[in-house]
Amino acid sequence: MRRLGNAIVLVTTLAWLSCGGSPQSNVLNGAWAAGLYNPDGTPALGFTATLTQNGSQVSVTGLSFSSPSSCFGKATTTSSTFTSTGTTHGVASGTFQMALQSALSNTNETNLLTLQGNFVRNSISGTWVLTGTELNCTGPKNFTTGDFAMTHQ
Repeated sequence: MRRLGNAIVLVTTLAWLSCGGSPQSNVLNGAWAAGLYNPDGTPALGFTATLTQNGSQVSVTGLSFSSPSSCFGKATTTSSTFTSTGTTHGVASGTFQMALQSALSNTNETNLLTLQGNFVRNSISGTWVLTGTELNCTGPKNFTTGDFAMTHQ
């Protein structure tokens, strides 16, 4: 009877762990590609970056825009956070936020691009908002909001 009890405890523990009992760590680490889309579905901006997660803080390095952007230059600074909401059946999920701020030329003009979305598996999707003093940079229609999708490369 004692062996049966031990077997039940072991099986229950293994089932609990495989169904998300322990959170995955550093799920965002690696290269990412992002596409930002206008409300009408046309592309607005695109970039690639390397994300390195340390708890809820995420550092962004190697930021490179795939299309020339007058919104963001070499002086772009970034910040990012990830809040894990747990795992379900071994799949991590959580909320993701990123901000990119750039000083334009040698002026006091700045732009701020914020992304807010949800991470599930190897993708992040949500909405973006662009604010600032020089918004003439997201394409011919100059939208300042839309949807985005990021994929782990």
